[in-house]
Amino acid sequence: MNLKPATLHSIDEVITHYPVKRSATLPLLHLIQEDVGYLPPETCEWVAAKLELQPINVLEVITFYPMFRQKPIGRRHIKVCRTLSCALLGGYKTCEQFEKEFNTHRGEVSPGGEVTIDFVECLASCGTAPVVLIDDDLHEKVDCAKAKQLSDQIKAEAKKR
Repeated sequence: MNLKPATLHSIDEVITHYPVKRSATLPLLHLIQEDVGYLPPETCEWVAAKLELQPINVLEVITFYPMFRQKPIGRRHIKVCRTLSCALLGGYKTCEQFEKEFNTHRGEVSPGGEVTIDFVECLASCGTAPVVLIDDDLHEKVDCAKAKQLSDQIKAEAKKR
């Protein structure tokens, strides 16, 4: 795997924190995804070798947890909460507005590679539903009009590149 030296150092450090190497599987997957942006196909073999496991043991973890991505995403990641409060207050319509704005569907990369839109579980801001996480920035009370405004901002920023 082609990982940054800092990531490789962090991986070696993390492994030492666990009395059983297998227990470091989740942290290693998080570190790799943070570095690469997703978990490439060779991740299972690489992590398995590092932790003295079978590749299937790593694949089981990757496929169990929905936060692990097995394919690249857009430069910007729009995560729309779909849990009860957000759903009742328009989260699904908000998500559809983002899809319309970027001419894409959930889980896909938009044309031009700018965004990926996903539904996620609770973003822990139920009182300000519907909520959207764009990269690391939380946006509250995102109705269709605000989704359009946020989309326009993302498009404007993309043109500056």
